[in-house]
Amino acid sequence: MDDRQLMENMLILEKGACDLLMHGTIESASPDVHHAFSCSLNSSLQMQEQIYEKMQEKGWYPMQQADRQKIEQVRQKFCC
Repeated sequence: MDDRQLMENMLILEKGACDLLMHGTIESASPDVHHAFSCSLNSSLQMQEQIYEKMQEKGWYPMQQADRQKIEQVRQKFCC
């Protein structure tokens, strides 16, 4: 397993952790539990962003420019 595969796995795992923590935050039964999940979610989101940025720096997760026409179509689709 090379560095790229390790980083891809880390990103997948971190995204899964974010998903679980988001649901924990939404379903919290008390403000203290909500706060704990929310803080953990924010930390996990920061970690996911750092992994993504490192992969992008190495060219392993290239960003594509969105076509203006497609953006406008999606905006109109979901706009009031």
